[in-house]
Amino acid sequence: MSSSQRLHVGILSSPGLGHIIPVIVLGNHLATHHNVSVTVFVITSGSSLAEKELLKSANKSKLIDIVEIPAVDISNLIDANTKMVTQLCVLVRESLPLVKSVIFAKKHILDALIVDLFCTEALPIAKEFGLPNYVYIPTNAWFTALTVYCQILDKEIEGQYVDQDEPLKIPGCKPVRPEDVVDPMLDRNDQQYSEYMRVLGLGFCLSDGILMNTWEDAEPGSLKALRENETLKAIVKSTIYPIGPLCRRDEQIIDGSDDRNFVLKWLDEQTSESVLYVSFGSGGTLSSKQLTEIAFGMELSQQKFIWIVRPPSEVGADKSFFTTGKEGDDAPKYLPEGFLTRTQDYGLVVEMWADQGRILSHPSVGGFLTHCGWNSNIESITNGVPMIAWPLYAEQRQNATILTEELGVAVRPKVLPTKKVVEREEIEKLVRTVMHYKEGKELRENVKKLKMSAEKALSVGGSSHNSMCEVLKDIEKRIHILLQEKHV
Repeated sequence: MSSSQRLHVGILSSPGLGHIIPVIVLGNHLATHHNVSVTVFVITSGSSLAEKELLKSANKSKLIDIVEIPAVDISNLIDANTKMVTQLCVLVRESLPLVKSVIFAKKHILDALIVDLFCTEALPIAKEFGLPNYVYIPTNAWFTALTVYCQILDKEIEGQYVDQDEPLKIPGCKPVRPEDVVDPMLDRNDQQYSEYMRVLGLGFCLSDGILMNTWEDAEPGSLKALRENETLKAIVKSTIYPIGPLCRRDEQIIDGSDDRNFVLKWLDEQTSESVLYVSFGSGGTLSSKQLTEIAFGMELSQQKFIWIVRPPSEVGADKSFFTTGKEGDDAPKYLPEGFLTRTQDYGLVVEMWADQGRILSHPSVGGFLTHCGWNSNIESITNGVPMIAWPLYAEQRQNATILTEELGVAVRPKVLPTKKVVEREEIEKLVRTVMHYKEGKELRENVKKLKMSAEKALSVGGSSHNSMCEVLKDIEKRIHILLQEKHV
């Protein structure tokens, strides 16, 4: 292609805010910092109000083009016991005919296709249309290494991974505690395990490259293992490109209506680094008992806080993954009686949703109690905010371990919150540790150093900037080869 032509890249996203947000962020980054024209194809769930608002807002930005792929009905293929990963994989698979027709309609302008980690079954479509293709893993290299090596563990280990006495060893990487494995590995007999193995395995052997939302200084060991270890290299046929940490910046992803702007006005009235932000992500839910303990823990700490709260669930921590933004009961009905009145002078409770990017970047915020979704982790790191790690589902237990044991930017409960209820006294101590004690000062210093490392990686000439440039060069090289083959 000539140097005057602008690359046009398509990015395919699976449903759920935890996948759509990083895809839009990647698209915005390519458009803003690398002068790439971007079309984002989104397989929608059709059941999330926040998802609809997000796509509407992203379209308004005019930075990228959004093409929504209507939700398909999979009710005859799942039941009440079907796990979230299985639902996700089935939804994507059943959408493939629509995906193919939508990409076919745009193929004359596309130079390459990037798919997110749950859309790897669309890679053959890209190959059929002669498009260079890549997988985007919007999380870290350690998760990727475990997922890669799971192909070996599946053959070597008998029984359940969670029942093993010793940590699961990954060549060249930190071992993974059995309790920290990703959700699909918790039960090898469940359909989501076979879906996980199949769908993610495709990405490692079919794609031209793997983009990851991490950076060299954050995970040197895991990245080196993925590139150099012979066992891992035999599975990962693609080049590894760490291009992060990409996260929401100045753009407001969800339209800020008047009822949400009061949060920022409230923060403006607080002193620097005095507020703890509490949120369990776009899909996380807590049991009634745990919700009550957190409320009393916050009250005992007397710490200023903003808490994004949603109705409790007794049937799984990821219950809200496909329904974020649906209004529930009024918060007073599921929070302890009198809690809102007793904490009104120092706490702010917001139902369902708030603009997390803007909250974390506000100078009044000094800590973040988080579910450890990777999007949230890097938003916190890039704003220099230390964390209380409260993992719930997906790869969040691994993320919590990276934050606490590798990067030193978070503290966590003694026992996984998914195993037992964390009581109010421990919550009070965790809050005080991050916001007041000497350990909190050390966490703050560590996270600010990591913030500087992240900024350096993304700056012109930095490791992640260079890695993204290599992706674009690879696309151009593959286009040139395809053009030559056509003329032979």
